[in-house]
Amino acid sequence: MVACGALTLAVSGGMGLELTLAFVVLLCLAWNLEGTRWQLTERIGLIVVLLSLPLFYLDWKYQMSLGEARERIGVSALAHLILFLSAVKLLQVKADRDWVFLYLISFFEVLLAAGLSLSPLYLATLGLYTLAALCTIVSFEIRKAGRRVTATETRLLVSPDSTLVRRMIKRRGQRYGIARRLPLVAVGLLMLIFALALPLFFVVPRYGNSAFARSGGGLAGFVGFNDRVTLGDIGKLQQSNEVVMRVRVEDAQSERHRNLRWRGVALDQFDGRNWRKSRSSTTPLYPANERGLFQLGTTEDLQRLTTQTFFVEPIDTPVLFAAPRVVAMQSGFPVIQRDTEGSLTGARHEQGRISYRVYSDTAEPDAELLRDDSDPYPVTAARYLQLPDTLDPRIEMLAREVIAGKGARNRYDKARAIEEHLQTAYGYTLDLKAGGREPLSDFLFHVREGHCEYFATAMAVMLRTQRIAARVVNGFQTGTYNDAADAYTVTQREAHSWVEVYFPETGAWVTFDPTPAAGRGPVEAGGGFGTSLGKYAEALEMLWIQYVVSYDKQEQRSLATSVKNRLSDYRQAIGEELGGLKNAAGDWMRSLLYGDAQGGFTRWRAIILLLAILLVLFLFALLARRVYRLGFWRGLRFWQREGKTASAVEFYERMTGVLAARGMRRASDETPLEFATGVGLPEALKITLAYNRVRFGEQALTPTESAEIEEWLSQMERKQSSVTSNK
Repeated sequence: MVACGALTLAVSGGMGLELTLAFVVLLCLAWNLEGTRWQLTERIGLIVVLLSLPLFYLDWKYQMSLGEARERIGVSALAHLILFLSAVKLLQVKADRDWVFLYLISFFEVLLAAGLSLSPLYLATLGLYTLAALCTIVSFEIRKAGRRVTATETRLLVSPDSTLVRRMIKRRGQRYGIARRLPLVAVGLLMLIFALALPLFFVVPRYGNSAFARSGGGLAGFVGFNDRVTLGDIGKLQQSNEVVMRVRVEDAQSERHRNLRWRGVALDQFDGRNWRKSRSSTTPLYPANERGLFQLGTTEDLQRLTTQTFFVEPIDTPVLFAAPRVVAMQSGFPVIQRDTEGSLTGARHEQGRISYRVYSDTAEPDAELLRDDSDPYPVTAARYLQLPDTLDPRIEMLAREVIAGKGARNRYDKARAIEEHLQTAYGYTLDLKAGGREPLSDFLFHVREGHCEYFATAMAVMLRTQRIAARVVNGFQTGTYNDAADAYTVTQREAHSWVEVYFPETGAWVTFDPTPAAGRGPVEAGGGFGTSLGKYAEALEMLWIQYVVSYDKQEQRSLATSVKNRLSDYRQAIGEELGGLKNAAGDWMRSLLYGDAQGGFTRWRAIILLLAILLVLFLFALLARRVYRLGFWRGLRFWQREGKTASAVEFYERMTGVLAARGMRRASDETPLEFATGVGLPEALKITLAYNRVRFGEQALTPTESAEIEEWLSQMERKQSSVTSNK
């Protein structure tokens, strides 16, 4: 139990590898020193425990001098204190109260680990700890109870020193020893606890997205999702494979969900090196209703809605990601903010995971409708036409050449022409090669390769030179689909930039992605056993996050609705089955009473079937009565155990009958063994011992033993016959 408590602390990061190995060595040392004269006395142990308080203070100060984070200092110092107290108690002579103290310390280790870990690995160590704790507590109570029982409180039927008692104790200890039964009992108790606790976990209301925070901060270096983004920031983010979020999409494999993007921030102002959001783009806060739902828009058709559930890792940005054109969002946030670019922000969550559900209208207007869109832009769209004061004139010339080369005459075709040109005429790389005072010109006319942010910036600026309103969006690609978890795993490498073009007649922002195909696909994982194992590990992580870490009132309502719908489906299916059985039974009864002219069941066949059913019910009733009388297993093994027990009762009754004829009757307060000992006949004692073994020990007699018992009974009966004839 103590070892498992330390294990939970180790896997959650509460103790380093060196400290873990040192504690393992100490456990082995304490195990070997237990019960020897080398253990610490209680007085020395008490003195060392009192020294732990100044040592705790010194440890705290030492870690502060190392520059550790304040919250991390407290956790580490507390973990060191707990382990120090455990070490002292393990090495000293222990009374019952010291063992209880060790149990409590191990429990505090588990509590501390719960505050540090959000991994399913903690659940495995917690289950192991619970199993060990159950075994420990039961053993501890048995040991205490055994010490309280004295010899005078135990009434033995025979002498405790007799060979019979020693043999029975040895056999019983070998077959039914507590060391063998205790783990099974503990596993049963653990399953019972889990069965009772699981419904409570899902029913008890939740008031937060995460019960505990991570011990560390959010993802380090998470750039590209602020009000001001420098050209190249997304490329820096793409250097890491660290998981950012997991997204579950309803009907994820449908065709319209193949190329979803998780929109983050939209930026409208470009100065040649940096993108930023206009001050005029901020809007008031949106409060949630009583169900945690934020109503942000409407849709013409519910079939166009795409439902996404996000499980986002701790990151140092308040941006909320979603598929384009959010209609509603459900979360545990009290308020959210949406700017005029459609970007959503909530509370910062550097220290904990968050989860939320989004409903997006991902449908875009038809291409022909967009080609016919020639309405002038409103005054409010002027910021989407803004260009740097010192823009390289070659960029405008390049845009005109591309459009003329494709023969494009409307906004939509012009945007497609520039998109296609950038996808085919330039290369994709994560190396930040473009630079200088005008990195965009360096990318377009010299380097001619870059990452997604350069492609998106180039397209947006080229469109603006042609008086087409456009903006740059930073977000993430769909990610890698995990069929075991039914979710997309999105890493920092899937960070992406694309372009949205405004069409005033429909009021729609349409997505264009000029990045070459090499920069738009998910990172392919290798095959083999390791990949499959990682996929299922990811699915387990997903379940842990959804139903443990991020399980809140929103997930509670979702689970309740799902269970209700499933029960409704089952109830409907059962009702249909019962209706079908009722109709079939009615038809059968009619054929039984009146016959069936169509050649179905005849009356005699129906009568035979009815008798067979009654016979089966009768046999089942006999079996149930037998199980109730003899117990489940003995009742089912009637062809073996019942015969043995009956034969044991038979030969014992033959013996008592013979002895009763001699005037030796067993008193009501005598046990069979007491009666046989008092009779003084060797045969009676042997038969009684065999009877006890079969009747109460559930042991089988060998053929040799059965023959011997029959011989003993025959001898007793012959002696009784001779006595009777002499009389």
